[in-house]
Amino acid sequence: MGLLSGKNVLITGASRGIGRAMAERFAEEGANVGFTYLSSVEKGEALQKELSEKGTTIKGYRSDASDFKAAEELVTDFVKDFGSLDVLVNNAGITRDNLLMRMSEDQWDEVMKVNLKSVFNLVKASTRTFLKQRQGSIINVTSVVGIKGNAGQANYAASKAGIIGFTKSIALELGSRNIRCNAIAPGFIETEMTDQLDEKMIAEWKSAIPLRRAGSAKEVADVTIFLASDYSKYVTGQVLQVDGGMLT
Repeated sequence: MGLLSGKNVLITGASRGIGRAMAERFAEEGANVGFTYLSSVEKGEALQKELSEKGTTIKGYRSDASDFKAAEELVTDFVKDFGSLDVLVNNAGITRDNLLMRMSEDQWDEVMKVNLKSVFNLVKASTRTFLKQRQGSIINVTSVVGIKGNAGQANYAASKAGIIGFTKSIALELGSRNIRCNAIAPGFIETEMTDQLDEKMIAEWKSAIPLRRAGSAKEVADVTIFLASDYSKYVTGQVLQVDGGMLT
């Protein structure tokens, strides 16, 4: 029996990278998984087929987490399909990097909408269900950049810092109803996006990390499993850094 056997989990932005690793790990631990994708339709459909072979209920939804109405419809459909919602993982996010002097209003607004507003949308849409159940675990994916900042990523850093403040506020608001809200702050994690970076730059980054290596998407997913499980039932309002000691 898996650590999350019978739990119903909804993950946004799970067609690739960290989100995909999360969906895989939740299914491995016995959870029924609903996940969203938007532009990566083929990857989303392939993931649904792959995870269904693990023996739990799996369903992919093509949905835009940054759209308020779409988020409400997603949660309604999920509860109708799965019967309840035990864990919400807000993972959807983008980057539109540029120095502030060159950053356009659209680059700022798009990152804020996808990274931060989507978290508000899904938590808002899920709250009534969690309150009726008097239990639930909300896990928001932020970043070490949201803690320390990063040149060329003022929009991304601001959106991720906003997630931290939002997470702590929701933990305070909903804690009395046995609803937990935590955040995960990944550091340098190897994904499809990092594969495109300069090797010399990657080597420099790794040398500055105490563990002297990048993390894997699975290692981030493992921490998500902990926050979703009863092993963390007295943990709320926290930001867990998965960064190899980068910010130590």
